Amino acid sequence: MSCSSHLESKILYAMEEYFAGDTLRILHAHRVLQYAKEILEEEGGNREIIIPAAILHDIGIKECETKYNSSNGQLQEKEGPPIAGKILQGFHMNEAIISEVCQIISSHHSPGELNSLNFKILWDADWLVNLKDEYDIRDKKKLKNVIEKIFFTESGKIKAREIYIKNENQ
Repeated sequence: MSCSSHLESKILYAMEEYFAGDTLRILHAHRVLQYAKEILEEEGGNREIIIPAAILHDIGIKECETKYNSSNGQLQEKEGPPIAGKILQGFHMNEAIISEVCQIISSHHSPGELNSLNFKILWDADWLVNLKDEYDIRDKKKLKNVIEKIFFTESGKIKAREIYIKNENQ
């Protein structure tokens, strides 16, 4: 089964059900998904992997908060893949696709562990949402350097500049 819009809707619904009204986490997943789609259009990559990875990349947070009272990224990388795998198996997806989605989730806070285009697209989409929470976005000069260092894809860098730097003449 490919990641058609019908399957995408089912995965989104499963994520929303899992997060049970946690609008912050649900909104984050939707925003990452939207950016992932935009980058995917420009960069290529495998839609069947990127879409579920974008929707489910933070699925481990709930378990981490329950088990460890923490939302630490490395703990998410540990707890997320089994949950994502179970959700995706419920849709009878190809095991190779499930495996790669889970690999991306297990490394989505650890650059360098994976070097695939699919990983880079998810990484950049997540950072497009998170950058404002992790860095002082008022210092545009410093922010330009941060964008160059953090983002992997050219489309991700361009999008980050559009969102955070805007049309500044620096």
